[in-house]
Formats: sequence, C-alpha cells, structure tokens
Amino acid sequence: MTRPPVRIACTLGDPNGIGPEVVFKALRDETLCRSCTMEFILLGPGSVLAAEFGRAALERGGVSLHGIRVVLTAVDTPANTNEPAAADASFTAEPGRLSAEAGQRAMWSVERAVDLCLAGEADAIVTAPISKEAVHLGGYAIPGHTEFLAARTGAAHVTMMLVSDDLRVAVATGHIPLSSVATALSTDLVLTHLHTIDHGLRTGFAVASPRIAVLGLNPHAGDGGVLGTEEAVCIEPAIERARAEGIDARGPFPADGFFGSGSHGDVDCILAMYHDQGLAPFKALSFGRGVNVTLGLPFVRTSPDHGTAFGIAGRGVARADSTREAIRTACHMTVTRL
Repeated sequence: MTRPPVRIACTLGDPNGIGPEVVFKALRDETLCRSCTMEFILLGPGSVLAAEFGRAALERGGVSLHGIRVVLTAVDTPANTNEPAAADASFTAEPGRLSAEAGQRAMWSVERAVDLCLAGEADAIVTAPISKEAVHLGGYAIPGHTEFLAARTGAAHVTMMLVSDDLRVAVATGHIPLSSVATALSTDLVLTHLHTIDHGLRTGFAVASPRIAVLGLNPHAGDGGVLGTEEAVCIEPAIERARAEGIDARGPFPADGFFGSGSHGDVDCILAMYHDQGLAPFKALSFGRGVNVTLGLPFVRTSPDHGTAFGIAGRGVARADSTREAIRTACHMTVTRL
C-alpha cells in the first residue's frame, strides 16, 4: 500500500527576518523529499506568499514544486476570528525591521498550524524563526515557540531537543534567565525530561534502547558538593529513579569536558541543565545543520536552530541548510511514529 504524503504545516516565522527566504529556498531544493513523500501547507502573510509565488498562485491556493504540492495559505487575521484572511494582505514586509505587526503575523501562523494539526488536517509543524521581542510587542507574552506550543496544545510536559545527525542535546530548563536555573531544577523535573526523551527517541527516531547522558549543573558536576549541591540534591536522585524505571540514564557528567572528550558519541542524547550549557557546544559541532525538535506534543514539531537574523534579512544570502533538515526531520519522525 502506498503511504499518503506527510502533511507538513510550515510557518514563515517573522516576515521581516530570514524565515521566508530560508523556507522558500528549502522548498525549491529538488533534493528535499527524495526519501519521504510530503505535502506542504505554507502559512504566512498573503503579501509575502504572493511576492514569492505570484498573486495568481495565491488565489488558486497552491503550486507544485518538483512534484511537491504546496498549499498557499494567507494568514492575515488571528486564528480566533471568523474574518477571512485578506487575499490582498495589507501587511508589507520590511526586511530587518523589528515590528509588532510582524510579530503578530508570525504568531497567527503558528496558531493556525496548531489548529490544523489538532483537527487532523496536518501531521507535523515546521516553524521558521520568530523574534521574541517582536512577538512581545505584538501582544504575546511568551518566551518562545516551545512554551507557546505546550500551552496551546495542553501538553503536560515538553522537552526541547536539538538534533544533528546522531548528535542530540536536550535542555532541562529552556528560555529562562540564568539566575533562575538552580531554583527551577528539581528531581521531578529532571526525571520527567528523561521519560520524555526516552519515549521520544523510541517513537520518533526508532532508537530501541536510548542511552541518555545527564550533565551536572555546577563546575566539575559539583566536585562532591564543594562547588554546589544541586547534583546530589536533585540530579543524581533523578538518574537513580530513571534507572530503576528502566531508562538508561547516566551521569551526572562535568559539562566542561564532555563534548571535547568525544563522550557525546557514546550516547543517544545529552540532557543539559540549562539552555546555553547544551546549545553552545551543539551549535559549535553542528555547523548550522541543527534542528530544534519539541518532544511531548501530540504531533511532530521541528524548526531550524537559528534566529531571525535581521542583519542579513532581504539580502538573499541566508543559508537554508537547517530549514531543509528541519523539514526532512519532521517527515521522518512522522513516518516513524505511524
């Protein structure tokens, strides 16, 4: 039996950033879907879609790109309104400019994409980068996509994991100030992340027996309590409980030498305690090929591992490598989960 195409709802991100450029470049890459059959539902301001594909294509509702059906969906009104999206779209993109209007439209597309997945009309979401400052200006008090998607879907728990080939790095605390990390950590939090990672690797990446390394919070993983007690108080108990429940969790390991020594090659995922502890070495090793995956949602969600890059927006020089990999990863994870 022929498998139906994976339906991917793809948002353009902040229309003043490089999101539209990298999404359009990725979609026009003829190598995009050699190993996975896809259909795209492309969501963004009508004016931006029309500028790329033409007004006639937008009014027809779609185009075909080297065999891929691309549904063009103008999103120029909030998801909770009955007003039809305006085909002529009053919004005009201004590359490189921070604006509330751009932040609003970026989030309107995310809302529509979530609704499509929850209604069974899409299988996965790929999100291009948003500007947290712009979405705040637009009235959305959110720290990022991950937290917004969790709230919008009612997910009990989500884990942010970065992926590049066999390198996978998750974080125990996400978009919070560094000063809040220690108080945010708890045994239950670390344990819940370990469960989410273990399940996500089995179902989304076909890893039969996931091996998860856990990094310590403090220098030298606390050095026996001399440099901090979080390891003994919450991280080690979480690892012990996870192992008792059948999860192959290891550590806590000192973070400073873990990646440099090549230890990341011996496990299937590394759980870092805070954002930059995990993402700084990940991005140093992934060379712009990384993909952000949200585990714990009722559908697959991926995104490129970079931001809006306002400084180069509109110049045509942005690389689409990470976006292309985000699309491929979303497709492969969806097929694996079926």
